[in-house]
Amino acid sequence: MFKYLKNDLPASIVVFFVALPLCLGIALASGAPLFSGLIAGIVGGIVVGALSGSSVGVSGPAAGLAAIVLVAIDQLGFKVFLSAVVIGGVIQILFGVARLGIIGYYFPSSVIRGMLTGIGIIIILKQIPHFLGDDDDPEGDFAFFQVDGENTFSEILNAIGDPSLGPTIIGLISLALLILWSNVLSKKGKFFELVQGPLVVVVVGIIYYVFTQGTDYGITEAHLVSLSEDRNTEGLLTNFVTPDWSQAFTAPVLITAFTIALVASLETLLCVEATDKLDPAKRVTPTNRELLAQGAGNIVSGFIGGLPITQVIVRSSANIQSGGKTKASAIIHGFLLIASVAAIPFLLQKIPLSVLAAVLFIVGYKLAKPSTFKAMYDGGWTQFVPFMVTVVGIVMLDLLKGLALGLVVGIVIVLYKSYKNSHFLHKENDDPTDGKVKMTLAEEVTFFNKGAILKELDGLPENSFLELDVRKTRYLDPDIIEILEDFAFKAKQRNINIKLVSERGIVENPPSYIEFFRFRPKKETA
Repeated sequence: MFKYLKNDLPASIVVFFVALPLCLGIALASGAPLFSGLIAGIVGGIVVGALSGSSVGVSGPAAGLAAIVLVAIDQLGFKVFLSAVVIGGVIQILFGVARLGIIGYYFPSSVIRGMLTGIGIIIILKQIPHFLGDDDDPEGDFAFFQVDGENTFSEILNAIGDPSLGPTIIGLISLALLILWSNVLSKKGKFFELVQGPLVVVVVGIIYYVFTQGTDYGITEAHLVSLSEDRNTEGLLTNFVTPDWSQAFTAPVLITAFTIALVASLETLLCVEATDKLDPAKRVTPTNRELLAQGAGNIVSGFIGGLPITQVIVRSSANIQSGGKTKASAIIHGFLLIASVAAIPFLLQKIPLSVLAAVLFIVGYKLAKPSTFKAMYDGGWTQFVPFMVTVVGIVMLDLLKGLALGLVVGIVIVLYKSYKNSHFLHKENDDPTDGKVKMTLAEEVTFFNKGAILKELDGLPENSFLELDVRKTRYLDPDIIEILEDFAFKAKQRNINIKLVSERGIVENPPSYIEFFRFRPKKETA
């Protein structure tokens, strides 16, 4: 695991700087104590990182669960909610034992790419106010419509209309440094490969804050990272909360637990699929083991006062983009969270939020590159439409609704293509007056193909000749057989001769398709 420590250590530092504000922000967006977000990040890095079979995936509190957690805490109270998190972890382990990890493979690649792109766009949009020094909304709040009546774009317009000078200046400096580091300096030598740009801009941001205090270009505490609501960090690592089990087996708690388990598992499996696509080594994560690891992580997190955990694409993509090779990166980032909270909380609270926004701009851009849109467009409308529906749904609604919309559109397209591709129809020769038509049925023909086949049969001209080839067909739905039976009657009236070609031979104008296919021998497979 430590074979590639020279790659994993710098990547873990980048992931740490990405994870810290998101852990705090998601806790705020969830209506939970801020420290619960840090606990979830630590457990996601160390516990899940150690148990997971993913080499580059990073787990922690997820923005996609924020709305569910917010409602649950409001209804149950935080301590009772923690019992639901623990029970949800147990349910996830049962999912893994039942080998339900295969669910994630049934999502089209266009929807997965749409998820990555949508999250990248959200990251950029949500960080613009922080970049300009407007830090009223919690970090990690990825919902388009917010509880204060504003929405993503109105918040951006508000920030543009009243920017803060100090945060904007250091944000622009940080963004320029990151671009320079990535595109120019990283190619100049080993030092620039080892020392990552995000670490550099964080140090520059702290220095800027210290030296500009009291000036017109300074940054106030409101624009800095905050580890607690009152900025008091004494005894921070001892503020653990344990679950209240008094209502553990009541309907509201069990429903909440199952919802957390189901949504967290689905998000994890989708992120696993997306992360495996981003992994340069193209390693495949064992999904059932991932569910077991996530379940164990949620049990631990719930027991000590943390939020529910999933594998998170933002941190995972940051890990990959920063050169992470093994799970050591995720584990080390968990220990860095502990060390930072325990040893240097005063220093962390001097990091300008606009610097972290600049870091996340780069992460978001790499997820939502213009080249991705072009590639999906070049792939045809069957790829581009579900991709765009997923992107727009995630940006305008939320992660789960966007995924659901993309999946529905993907399913509709599959059904449409099945409708179109149930058979192949072509003329025997180039003479349009010849009247010979050959129809070859596909390997599996279901009731979804009724409309397409019926349309083609009804479109045959009178006095024509139809050759129906079913030699490749392994399954023929009874509904299709009934269509053929009805067409045989119509064919006699329209003087259409039918030649049925099957494994049993050739039959001219069979008297009964139902009887023919009922006794048709199945082809043996090797």
